[in-house]
Amino acid sequence: MRFDTKIGIVVRADLAAWQQLNVTAFLASAVAGGVPETVGGPYEDGSGNSYLPMFRQPVLVYVAGLEELRVVREKAVGRGMDVAVYIEEMFKTGHDADNRAAVRAVEADELGLVGVAVHGPRNGVDKVLKGLTLHP
Repeated sequence: MRFDTKIGIVVRADLAAWQQLNVTAFLASAVAGGVPETVGGPYEDGSGNSYLPMFRQPVLVYVAGLEELRVVREKAVGRGMDVAVYIEEMFKTGHDADNRAAVRAVEADELGLVGVAVHGPRNGVDKVLKGLTLHP
């Protein structure tokens, strides 16, 4: 099935594996929470057990360096896409309010990005992520 929109997550290549997974999970949750139409219905197995809904479309995960992440963020914001960011300082905080304060304390072009998620029209997301490498 081909979708009109696309979800792309870019994590910094120099992070530890656990950090890449953590950042990916948080950024995916941002898209799910901020763009509810990306999430399908709940699941149920043949025994009647219920499971949480998931994205209705694939999520592609890429790796990049800090400067590439900054370019992705800038291009996506410039195109009016849905964007989520995760910055280095968020590894040191203990909860959501501190995470938001950490982001708020830094100008956009100075963010210590370790991850960016973008959601938008398929062709636009492709242009924003052009040249990046898929996560191995």
